[in-house]
Amino acid sequence: MILIDQLNTSHFFASTPNRIVSLVPSQTELLFDLGLQDCLVGVTKFCVHPLHLKATKIVVGGTKTVNVDKIRVLQPDIIICNKEENTKEIVELLSPICPVWVTNIFTIEDNIQMITDFGTIFNKQIEAQHWNYKIKLALADFKSLLRGKLPKKVAYFIWSNPYMVAGNDTFINELLLLNNFENIYKNRIERYPEIDLEIMRMEETPDIVLLSSEPFPFTDQHAFEINKYTHNAKTIFVDGEMFSWYGSRVVKAFDYFKKLQSEI
Repeated sequence: MILIDQLNTSHFFASTPNRIVSLVPSQTELLFDLGLQDCLVGVTKFCVHPLHLKATKIVVGGTKTVNVDKIRVLQPDIIICNKEENTKEIVELLSPICPVWVTNIFTIEDNIQMITDFGTIFNKQIEAQHWNYKIKLALADFKSLLRGKLPKKVAYFIWSNPYMVAGNDTFINELLLLNNFENIYKNRIERYPEIDLEIMRMEETPDIVLLSSEPFPFTDQHAFEINKYTHNAKTIFVDGEMFSWYGSRVVKAFDYFKKLQSEI
């Protein structure tokens, strides 16, 4: 069969792929939840969900650096990548080994399409439909909870020294919007712009500052420093996986968002 990934690249599969290397932690979790644990032969060092999985699979590197020889020895039928998580160079290096399926996730709709695609590729259509149904149900329930709530201006920090935030054209921004948050950096050209706290104070300060748990481990000291440059914004440490991981994680994210909304 010939299938097209989210970069519009065509891939030919003579049969259902049985040996999978996944280079994206959130997609590794999704593959597990689709019942493909036994087909996963290689993962990254950041594939931490479910907890036991990494101990039972071959670790082939990180998301930005991989051991090509290790992957080749595993003789995969398919390698799963993502445009943001993995580099173009990695995709090009691995393409001679087997089909490299690249996802590109900005919205909930993109996420649903990815799950549908995986269901088709791996003959797990029923399981994929199940997860997409759960996501749609959780989304509808969450939207109902927020009905009538006024939007809040937020800045979502992902890094320090230099300070960096989530901008537009990111899955994080999509989930901020679903939380009825107005990202004050949504109009920046860069997807993850560097910012100057002094300039933030002079321009438009947020009502809420969100400090992500990943990829940078923010501390109370960071929260104190950032808050000095706002007009008494509420600062909240948030679980970065819930805002940046797609796949089946989205179902848990909506439960997490309910609790977050109760703190605001």
